[in-house]
Amino acid sequence: MKFLFSICLFICLSFSSFAKDGYELWLDYSPVENAEMKAQITPLFSGIFFFGESPTYEVIRKELEIAGQKMLGKSPVYSPDRLGSASLWLGTREQLSQVLSLDQQVKIKDLGEDGFWIGKIEVNGKSYLSIVGNRPVGVLYGAFHWLKSIQTETFDQNTEIADNPKVKLRMLNHWDNLDRTVERGYAGFSIWDWHKLPGYVDPRYTDYARANASIGINAVSLTNVNANALILTTDFMKKAKVLADLFRPYGIKVFLTARFSAPIEIGKLKTADPLDPEVIEFWKRKTDEMYSFIPDFGGFVVKANSEGQPGPHEYKRNHAEGANVLADALAPHGGILIWRAFVYSHEVDEDRHKQANLEFEPIDGKFRDNVIIQVKNGAIDFMPREPFHPLFGAVKNTNLGMEFQITQEYLGQATQWVYLAPMWEEVLKSKTYRPAPTSTVAGIIDGTDSGQKLTLMAGVSNIGTERNWTGHLMAQSNWFAFGRQAWDHMLTSEQIADEWVKLTFGQKPEAIAKIKDIMLESHEAAVNYMMPLGLHHIMGRSHHYGPGPWVEGGRADWTALYYHRADSLGIGFDRTSTGSNALAQYAPELAQTWSDPNQIPEKYLLWFHHVSWNFELKSGKTLWEEIGLHYDQGVKTARKMQETWSSLESEIDPERFHHVSQLLAIQVQEAEWWRNSCLLYFQTFAKQPFPSEIEKPTGDLEYYKSLEFPNAPGIRPRW
Repeated sequence: MKFLFSICLFICLSFSSFAKDGYELWLDYSPVENAEMKAQITPLFSGIFFFGESPTYEVIRKELEIAGQKMLGKSPVYSPDRLGSASLWLGTREQLSQVLSLDQQVKIKDLGEDGFWIGKIEVNGKSYLSIVGNRPVGVLYGAFHWLKSIQTETFDQNTEIADNPKVKLRMLNHWDNLDRTVERGYAGFSIWDWHKLPGYVDPRYTDYARANASIGINAVSLTNVNANALILTTDFMKKAKVLADLFRPYGIKVFLTARFSAPIEIGKLKTADPLDPEVIEFWKRKTDEMYSFIPDFGGFVVKANSEGQPGPHEYKRNHAEGANVLADALAPHGGILIWRAFVYSHEVDEDRHKQANLEFEPIDGKFRDNVIIQVKNGAIDFMPREPFHPLFGAVKNTNLGMEFQITQEYLGQATQWVYLAPMWEEVLKSKTYRPAPTSTVAGIIDGTDSGQKLTLMAGVSNIGTERNWTGHLMAQSNWFAFGRQAWDHMLTSEQIADEWVKLTFGQKPEAIAKIKDIMLESHEAAVNYMMPLGLHHIMGRSHHYGPGPWVEGGRADWTALYYHRADSLGIGFDRTSTGSNALAQYAPELAQTWSDPNQIPEKYLLWFHHVSWNFELKSGKTLWEEIGLHYDQGVKTARKMQETWSSLESEIDPERFHHVSQLLAIQVQEAEWWRNSCLLYFQTFAKQPFPSEIEKPTGDLEYYKSLEFPNAPGIRPRW
């Protein structure tokens, strides 16, 4: 019996060692097979010395234990004597002050709170590789960087590394509801089990914290921006405290969403007017209570007066007055108030593109210093491609933060492989021309162009209870890429893809090259087969799954016709001076160029112009021909992605290979569905034959229009 048990245990351990289901993310720590790399790191793992003790150092020890066992097959050895058998030192600048040179101390000090330095320190003729930060969390980030460099085979113990983040708050926004549903989530239910908290702490929470810390994410907002006031009650504060305590050693602060009407809903007041003394006292008392449970509570995230959410407008107050009452309550504790700029109303007879600027520009400079306005990358809503939000060039005296969407609400959800870093890179590098001719979106949000000290980049998460965390295995790359770009927006999409592929799939050159090729062409492919040439908001109603350029009826700005405006004359939304004049919200240099349909980048053409079907593009083709060519090229690229992945069957483990293969087959089908339905629909206006160069759309338009998806995941709950 004992023998049989041993055999079963061996089989289970062997399976767990080789089966790949994506749970370990990019922290797989595959065995080091490179002999030169192994020779470099083995002595380091055999003599590690920590300068001091802290909960964060204990976290590093646990990570080194996992890495040592998996990469080298043995546990790290900790030296009791820093000068004896030690080879690797870890500690803060203050702890190592007696052994650091003056030059090294200055260099490390300049790296700020979260920065780290990796290099050699010479003492008594002996060199010690050292990982040093200004705080223990900097040492943690340095340790993760070191482990990553081993996995990617870029570690060289003779190379000095000094690195620090360009943005202060690098945050995941969870749109998770208290009942564990996730709005726009495509990876199962929420990982936060509020029912079992605070008594039961899921081990998954620790792995979540490890993953975030490994890419520099240092803040999480746990709950949906369409907020439930119950999260601010004492019972839920006790639950949130457990997560905050667990995350603290990983350098992660907890934020919560605050429902503006909470004074009425849980405070039993008659009003939520931000200037009412009782309301002011409610927020002060509730915030003080929060800090009694979580002393380093990050602050609140608020969505107000948008899509039916309560806000200050109900009391004839502006957004600054609404935000400042919460900011004042947070300020004595060092807390931050994040107020979302995603505001629009069907009652306002203005182009939705313009509404955020119309509300926030007039009150620029009226917000407290601890308020950050969180602005989506574009003015509509996380479309497959958007020009940057005009607020990034229009607001000069208020802290602005970026909000990207990691979850693929409009980019295939969990059935499509779309690497999002190229889209984010495009936005971050966009020139705003304000406040200076060289200003960029990245320069606004990191403070180099705006001068702001409080900086933020937030990403709407797609993390759930699926074993692989993100539903689609390859969507893990977007979580990873967000963290890396939030840390350093100067990293290119290709650099980040290279890191992620090596960390996730190992060092096989052919596999690395082919997977990177798929990743780097996937976003443009999706734009082409979904919404090319500046088309936007033509997806299905409510669930946002699949095409719906025919959607009409009800609220105008939730219909496709509001945006594409196709008719017998042409297609596109005129946002020039002859239309909504949204272009006037950008710097004059951009407005002038983009107002000319012959000068605007063609990727934005139909975003800002209503042009004739026969309008000639730079290719010499008409607009109608180019629309067809773009849709068709998107399909062909999706098929190429599928073929490239299929060629890797011998290079990828079976579990992950078949997972991605099945989803790529779905992606190709969905790309064809988008192309066929959109071209058949737009042809009813263009009244022209399809270009001869493309594969002709098949199917019946009425059939495509009849499709319904009442059970699509991630639909906003109807309360």
